[in-house]
Amino acid sequence: MRPVPRTPPMPRLQVLLTAAFALLLGLSLSACAAPPPSDPAPPASDAHGQPLIEQPPPSDAAIGTPGEVDFSCRTDADCVVKNVGNCCGYYPACVNVDSPTFPEQVMAECARNETMAVCGFRDISGCQCVEGRCRALHDGEAPVR
Repeated sequence: MRPVPRTPPMPRLQVLLTAAFALLLGLSLSACAAPPPSDPAPPASDAHGQPLIEQPPPSDAAIGTPGEVDFSCRTDADCVVKNVGNCCGYYPACVNVDSPTFPEQVMAECARNETMAVCGFRDISGCQCVEGRCRALHDGEAPVR
């Protein structure tokens, strides 16, 4: 069996330069990181997977504040897919057929508060009324009966 040759040790200058490069790389990457949020972010969705939009009390509703989206229903026919918006833009959700949505106001509120969101959404293949609330059906999902 043939002995494995040992590699010569790295020169001290090369070790120092490698360590300095790693340190500078780490510092430059940490400078790009966003500061931690001062308040914890609210949950993105409720237990049924529906987006949550903070609602101001009706008496204090200011102009330009997102209005209230109605998710209530009695039958499946009361529910439709509409754009409720989020900080990324388009965000579909199952809401009451007569409910207004406020995607432009949601985007403006996000910009005003410098809020970000996780972008993307699941395709909604239909809506159904579950326990008085419109709920999304996703591909391959059967209605709850």
